[in-house]
Amino acid sequence: MSGIGEILKAVGDFGPFQKRLVLLTLFPCLGVAFHQFCQLFMVPHLPHHCDTSWIRAVGPNLTEEEQLNLTLPRDADGAYEQCSMYSPVDWDLDSIVAYGLNATEECSSGWVYPAAQPPSLLTEFDLVCDRKELNDISQSIYMSGLFLGSLIFGPLSDRIGRRPVILISIFLQGLFGVGIAFVPHFYVYMAFRCVVGASVSGITMTILSLATEWVGASYRPKAVLISHCCFAIGQMLLAGLSYGIRNWRLLEIAGSAPMFALFFYIWVIPESARWLVTKGRIEEAKKVLQKAASINKRTIPPGLLEQLKPETKTKPGSVLDLFRKKHLRKVTLIMSCTWFVNSLVYYGLSLNVTNFGLDIYLTQLAFGAVEIPARVGCIFLLQWFGRKKTQAVLLLLSGLVCLIITGIPEDQPMVTTVLATTGKFTASASFSTSYVYSAELFPTVIRGCRALPVPPTAPRFPRQTGVGLCSMLARVAGIMAPLIGLLTQYHRAIPMAIFGSVPMVGGLFCFLLPETCGVDLADDTGDGCPPVEVCENANSVSENGHMKGKDGGQDKDYTKTTYF
Repeated sequence: MSGIGEILKAVGDFGPFQKRLVLLTLFPCLGVAFHQFCQLFMVPHLPHHCDTSWIRAVGPNLTEEEQLNLTLPRDADGAYEQCSMYSPVDWDLDSIVAYGLNATEECSSGWVYPAAQPPSLLTEFDLVCDRKELNDISQSIYMSGLFLGSLIFGPLSDRIGRRPVILISIFLQGLFGVGIAFVPHFYVYMAFRCVVGASVSGITMTILSLATEWVGASYRPKAVLISHCCFAIGQMLLAGLSYGIRNWRLLEIAGSAPMFALFFYIWVIPESARWLVTKGRIEEAKKVLQKAASINKRTIPPGLLEQLKPETKTKPGSVLDLFRKKHLRKVTLIMSCTWFVNSLVYYGLSLNVTNFGLDIYLTQLAFGAVEIPARVGCIFLLQWFGRKKTQAVLLLLSGLVCLIITGIPEDQPMVTTVLATTGKFTASASFSTSYVYSAELFPTVIRGCRALPVPPTAPRFPRQTGVGLCSMLARVAGIMAPLIGLLTQYHRAIPMAIFGSVPMVGGLFCFLLPETCGVDLADDTGDGCPPVEVCENANSVSENGHMKGKDGGQDKDYTKTTYF
């Protein structure tokens, strides 16, 4: 043993040093919430029609209404078609008025939008008609950025350290976030959003890992829960910010520029002592530990520091163990399905905030507000009803709400929004439950990481073991959710029917899983190994995979952070 666990106890579990560090994790969460959902407010629903100014060449004195009557066909309801127009002709105005136009074509000269509208992504880049799907595609590209960021910054934080990755990610998010406000083309916008998504992964997965590597096991759930609630607050602030700033470029600057203020992290963010020890940088680890003890007004026994030595790495279990043994194969398949459907329904509801019919700003405010009691209440639900029942029922409720929404008429926006908010509550609580339940179901050697509730906006991808494999599928679902929204062109109920039916299936599968609350956890894939006692609010398993067990009175911390 390296002795790092005993030294951290001497430093203090949650003194002023750790409290300050947890406070520093909160500010980036606000930016994460902004970038996750800001595009929803940049593509408003606006009436539009084809630009038919060609007729002005033969009829310069036509009124706007006369121009539209002559050049635009009408739909079944008598309204002007938004995506088609009569084909231009070389006739004089009298002939056009006398005989009318019959041949139609798609808009060839752009679109016309209501006057005095603030600039939006929709109006500047014409995200309507045959270009409408670019809105959902760009959301999927952002989600792909989250996935790529985990692939890049996860291993990078293990290689160069937590602190450098945090600073690099903050710089990239500020730079490309502000850069989005100046892009000339929508494809450049999507590329920049992908980079921002990658930086979001770098920030969320690394800064929370850093905090939990410093905080004592009994305080880790509280520390992580605070950051989750801050993410929810960020969603509510987004509603207010977007309400006050309707120009999409100014909104992007307002949400991204504050990241540059976080450059003071260069002087205040410490490196993880655990990571320094695993890399053999013992002297640096001693300095940062002594500084932390000084801030906490604690003293580390000199003899204890002298015992500090590099940790010996143990060989982890293989990913094949997840499928080689029958009981693990069942757990792996069902929990992978659970994470996938959790992510699908969460993003399915969150990214559809503009389609529920009620004011988008109030809906977003409600969506953010319900996540706070969902995250907090999840802890109590797990203790009162156990993991299996909580996970299954929350998934079933999420799916049921979405299925009910499909049957609500479009002229009932209040009912739809209330149901969607309820679904967001259950989906958020279900997502948090998945982290706890998964980390308790998988044996230590292949568990991989996290057991605390982590917001789906904070994806972290360990190597293909346990929770990491599930987390990877959750991110795939996040990429798919916006693309499923494209199915509305065939019927408005299809996406919500998918978001509802899939979690219902996942919830039923959860009843096949074993209960883990109050049950000793396995350390490896076989039987007969010393158990690890875990239950109370999942305090024994930290957000990034730290597990505190009992082994002859000695505490063991599994501290290695692993990623796909």
